[in-house]
Amino acid sequence: MNERPYVTLSCAMSIDGYLDGTAPRRLMMSNADDLDRVDEVRARSDAIMVGASTVRRDDPRLLVRDAARRARRQSHGCTDSPTKVTVTASGELSPDASFFTLGEAPRLVYSPSDRAAALRRRLGDRATVVGLGECVTMAAVLDDLGEQRGVRRLMVEGGGRVLTQFLEAGLVDELQLVVAPFFVGESAAPRMVGTGHFPWTASRRARLAGTEQIGDVVLLRYALSDRCDPSRPDAAGPRTEAS
Repeated sequence: MNERPYVTLSCAMSIDGYLDGTAPRRLMMSNADDLDRVDEVRARSDAIMVGASTVRRDDPRLLVRDAARRARRQSHGCTDSPTKVTVTASGELSPDASFFTLGEAPRLVYSPSDRAAALRRRLGDRATVVGLGECVTMAAVLDDLGEQRGVRRLMVEGGGRVLTQFLEAGLVDELQLVVAPFFVGESAAPRMVGTGHFPWTASRRARLAGTEQIGDVVLLRYALSDRCDPSRPDAAGPRTEAS
């Protein structure tokens, strides 16, 4: 059996723990220098994952932006951006979303088995749909990515429900958390995590692997498994062809 992918969970939040505001236009938490850092993390990953609600709300492209990084990936025989991955319980995904229409990287959609056939008809050749039982778990997704897709490094970018599921299940190797210098203060806004039972508590604290000021934001790196190497602040975990 292949090892599960090394999971880097990457997100940016306000001081009061929100991922976004409630306005239709996305609230930018990060800055240009940090977005460039995130682009490097993407470029070193085999796959990048967001939840279906993020695909619907934010319409992310999930592409490596920097031309030199895309060229580096291609020189190693990789697509210019990582494989795109999403998970849906409802199956409500538009084939016209940027997730499916932009870039040349493979696209994977995980869903309950009873939704898979309808999703395949809706998405056609724009994605590979994988049915994973009655209820998709993040552990099952990691098993499939590692065993069937050859993914060694997975970057998870959100949203809050997906982040919560990974963290609750103890499946994250490294948390890269950026804190923006402002408050959102809207109770209806999406939070970084929801209510849950997490492995890290007051009596079992997470290990802080590093901190870095990036302009007006701060990056906190937490080692959440023994696979995270704190001595490598920009590229912990196993190396890949794209690294």
